Amino acid sequence: MTLAAAVPHGFLSPTGVEIAFLLVGLVTFGAALVTVTTRQLVHAALWLVVTLGGLAVEYLLLTAEFIAWVQVLIYVGSVVVLLLFGLMLTRAPIGRSPDADSGNRWAALTVAVAAAAALVWVVVDAFRATWIDLDGEPAGTTRVTGESLFQNWVLPFEALSVLLLAALVGAIVLSRKAKADATAAASPRTPGPRPDGGGSPDRARGAAGAAGAAGADQEGAR
Repeated sequence: MTLAAAVPHGFLSPTGVEIAFLLVGLVTFGAALVTVTTRQLVHAALWLVVTLGGLAVEYLLLTAEFIAWVQVLIYVGSVVVLLLFGLMLTRAPIGRSPDADSGNRWAALTVAVAAAAALVWVVVDAFRATWIDLDGEPAGTTRVTGESLFQNWVLPFEALSVLLLAALVGAIVLSRKAKADATAAASPRTPGPRPDGGGSPDRARGAAGAAGAAGADQEGAR
């Protein structure tokens, strides 16, 4: 038992949690590929739900329950629902859409592979010798995360809050301006009074017609 306990942990002796983590990661990766390759917007939104849900499961397997539930509430419960409502309210095409393909697949693939390689290299270099004790005390609970956030990262947290508030106010201002411009463009222009004090051209033509009709009646009376 002592020798078994002294054996260091390695990649050749994975646990059940690590195997589940790998399988869920493969499913999430496949869902992400389908999300960016499908030409149907509704299918892309639904596969995005699977991708974000898989990430939440990965966080749970890493004992980061707070980040997992934030992932579910914000991304799956808000962003994707907002995307689906946007598709329904804008009456976007449900079937295959040729406009969904920009034709720059190779450039996009190159950028995606380069970004993924850089991200993997940074994560591996930063956490190469770090192991998470999945059987020990959870390190990603709401209490631990809250204590770390409001003790060590309170100033960046408040700065991010101000930034998000400024973005929200800016979005409201821009939307109201666009609505006012659209209303002004859609409203018909009514002819106003002339600068010389006379009426509009339609009133002038009506007055001339009435004067002609009165003259014709007087001639008929004579």
